[in-house]
Amino acid sequence: KLPTEPELMKIFGVGRSTIREAVKMLLNRGYLSVQQGRGTFVESQMPANEPFEQRLKRADIRELYEVRKILEAAIAEKAALRRTEKDLKDIQKYIMERKASAKAGMLEECIEADIHFHIAVAKATHNEILFELYKSASIHLQKGYNHIYDDTTHFLESQPLHEKLVKYIIDRNVVKASGIAAQFWGDAADNK
Repeated sequence: KLPTEPELMKIFGVGRSTIREAVKMLLNRGYLSVQQGRGTFVESQMPANEPFEQRLKRADIRELYEVRKILEAAIAEKAALRRTEKDLKDIQKYIMERKASAKAGMLEECIEADIHFHIAVAKATHNEILFELYKSASIHLQKGYNHIYDDTTHFLESQPLHEKLVKYIIDRNVVKASGIAAQFWGDAADNK
């Protein structure tokens, strides 16, 4: 339960109209509810109608890892089934950029190439919803990568797995593409 208006005015050092406007905004966004005769109560610490992109901005990096891990094998499978020649060009472009920047020790460029590589694979599924969901999670995960990795060692070590994925997508080998994608994650999220 929230304190009374006079108490809130004293706590925040503002006038009654400011408190009323703030409470009204929080009510409209679903954070508070008014119970006649009882007072105003916190309904939720998260708004009921919060846009997905806004929720992703608040996401814990472990949640984003989990989402990517769940989606990765299915994306690899669908990409192997549905990829086009244009998709392959994009995928190969980013895998080469990933490798070159990792070898050169250019962390920021390597992270960006890695994210673009995975997004290109997701795009090759030709499933717009899956692609957009994966892209949104990956873009927000990129911000976390900048704080996790000090150098490109992880990217160099995982490059052979990524290159195998490309080969399996090219070969349209659905089973192996899905299997190799599952290996990307292992228990990586648990170690971050």
